[in-house]
Amino acid sequence: MLVIVGLIVAFILVAVFSNRRTRLCRWREQRGETGSQWMCIHCGARVDGQKATPPADCFRDSR
Repeated sequence: MLVIVGLIVAFILVAVFSNRRTRLCRWREQRGETGSQWMCIHCGARVDGQKATPPADCFRDSR
């Protein structure tokens, strides 16, 4: 019983403290020589950035 309560509490904490700005974003990287272009497969937003570092914010409204 204690394990089940612990799992429920852990799930609630993850849901509360997860980053809501990028919760739906799924970034895919297309690398270039000088940097990368990132595309969100959920909303289609595209942004230039550094290699191997996905954006921290959602750019859904700036398409």
